[in-house]
Amino acid sequence: MKSFQSLLGTHKQNKVARFAASVVAALAIAGSIHSANATPVKITTAKEITSATIQLNQTKPNIAQLQTVKVQYQAAGIDPFVLIPIVLVGGFVIFVPLFFGGLVVIGEREVGIVVRKFTLSGRGLPPGRLIALDGEAGLQADTLAPGWHWGYWPWQYSVKKESVIVVPQGEIALIVAADGASNPPERILGKIVNCDNYQDARKFLTQGGEKGRQMGFLTAGTYRINTALFKVITAANATSHGMTPQQLHIHEIAAEKVGIVTTLDGSSIAAGEIAGRIISGHDNFQNGQKFIDAGGQRGLQEQVLLSGSWNLNPWLVNIEQVPMTEIPIGYVGVVISFVGKEHEDVSGAAFTHGNLVNQGHKGVWVEPLYPGKHPLNTKVMKIELVPTTNIVLNFTERITGNHGYDTNLQALKLLSFDGFSFSLEIFQIIHIGASDAPKVISRLGSMQNVIDQVLRPIVGNYFRNSAQEYTILDFLIARSERQVEASEYVKSALRAYDVQAVDSLIGLITPPQELMHTLTERKIAEEQRKTYEVQQMAQTQRQQLVRETAMAEIQEEMVQSEQSVQIADLKAQAQIKQATGEAEGTKLRAIAEAEGIRATGNAKAETYRTGVEALGSHGYTAMQLMQIIGDRNVRLIPDVLVGSNGSNNGLVDGLLSLILWNQTAKPGELTPTPLRPQPVANTQPPTENGLPPIVVNFPIDK
Repeated sequence: MKSFQSLLGTHKQNKVARFAASVVAALAIAGSIHSANATPVKITTAKEITSATIQLNQTKPNIAQLQTVKVQYQAAGIDPFVLIPIVLVGGFVIFVPLFFGGLVVIGEREVGIVVRKFTLSGRGLPPGRLIALDGEAGLQADTLAPGWHWGYWPWQYSVKKESVIVVPQGEIALIVAADGASNPPERILGKIVNCDNYQDARKFLTQGGEKGRQMGFLTAGTYRINTALFKVITAANATSHGMTPQQLHIHEIAAEKVGIVTTLDGSSIAAGEIAGRIISGHDNFQNGQKFIDAGGQRGLQEQVLLSGSWNLNPWLVNIEQVPMTEIPIGYVGVVISFVGKEHEDVSGAAFTHGNLVNQGHKGVWVEPLYPGKHPLNTKVMKIELVPTTNIVLNFTERITGNHGYDTNLQALKLLSFDGFSFSLEIFQIIHIGASDAPKVISRLGSMQNVIDQVLRPIVGNYFRNSAQEYTILDFLIARSERQVEASEYVKSALRAYDVQAVDSLIGLITPPQELMHTLTERKIAEEQRKTYEVQQMAQTQRQQLVRETAMAEIQEEMVQSEQSVQIADLKAQAQIKQATGEAEGTKLRAIAEAEGIRATGNAKAETYRTGVEALGSHGYTAMQLMQIIGDRNVRLIPDVLVGSNGSNNGLVDGLLSLILWNQTAKPGELTPTPLRPQPVANTQPPTENGLPPIVVNFPIDK
């Protein structure tokens, strides 16, 4: 400012000398000066004002400049003294409008900020005010638009040229007012007033605009702002004001996400509430003033923002993006709301274990959410997923379901009737209907509580009681019966909790090691017995196969043998029949001969008896002997007699007689009948009359 005043003083001293020289080129030079002064400046500061003063000061030629110009124009073949009048006339044309007319030229991309140095009346600004509304000395509320403005004499006014505010697409600009009414104690941001987007400072101040951070903001566009009253924060200068450029960007909520809103201004949330109630008419928090005027409350909001682009004041609204609540296939989501209308139970008199409410009320909603994606505020609502398909709960450490509900379940430790301790694995299948899911959650709070507080005690208690009624061997042998009994019991017990028990399955049973060893040996022996039986059966079949194979190989011989047997059988039967016939004939002949002999014997006996009676036994016997001797030609005298006649050659004579006899044939014989020594019977059986028989050795004739 001091350099600008010194420049004006210098012009006063030399204005007469320059007037004649500047008349000729007044219009042309004035136009060029206007164009130079209208160059837009993005950010006008005191440094730039000083620069502009220096430019004006440069319009006054000094000796050094003239010498330089003289050298330049001499090099170009032009006499520098010819230009001196032109320069003088141009300086005069510039000086006169500026000094006497108070001309201020504002470029088309500029706004003029006016500072009044003094007033003739000496009236100053009221206490606490920074911007003058009624012509007081100081910063003026009204700005200068692009063009020529007269009457702003440099000794009374100082005009700063500021660049227009440009808010790029996709960004917003925040406003801080240096003057205005004070904010109420319960408010943080200045209210929005009708002031043409803060371009009319007079309206802002006269219609109750409040100093400090403003609730309103600038969207994409170009604005002529009185920077003496309003400080504009854009993404370009956000870091110098303690903000990040991202905070000044339009808020983008991604697809399949939800924006959870927390407001920083408004009335306090009522006691007992955790979130502000839903307010309508504020265009999803984009119009902060309507939100406040409608009773909007600061803090966590029940309302959420869906995917899209939103112009939001970061001094009023904070957004946290969370994924949409996804209910997978095979599940329903039971909503537990911590906000909403007052609780009204709609579960009915039959359900006495919890309360159910309609949608929009506090409590467990009676209608579950079905599979899909739902834009829910998970800060004020809790979603309990309940499986509607059959799920298997594994009472074992070996297996864990993908649902994770059976993480805390372990194999049951049981004690049998005979004092043995053993482990038992159970696989329980349950099902919860979609309409029953809210009742289950209202009663127990969560699916994990259903498993830990209901299912595990019921199943464990049943099998502990059942195991103590049986010996361990009976339990092992009759496990199917125990399984059926358990299934029926668990179904009945879970039905009271609106849970359907599909089936109870007994898994691995781990008895004591010593008992297991005994059972194993018994089983091995049984299996070996079965193996031996199978092997024996195989050998039997093998033998049968070998037999049948051999039979097949000798089938022809067997047929021949069978035929031979049949033939032999027939022959034997024929021979038997023949022998039977011959035996019958022989028998008949023997009978006939016997009868004949008997008859002959009887006749001879009768003859003998008669002869004995007639001749006596000795006489009749002698007669019979004589008859036999005569009938058979028995020789009573031997053919050769060997004896002793007083000679010692009897034996030799006898032998010679035999030889001669044998050589002499009888009549009709070719060879004589030899004489042989005849045996002499030594045994003399007694006869019927007690007399010894008479033995006579007769030669046998051929």
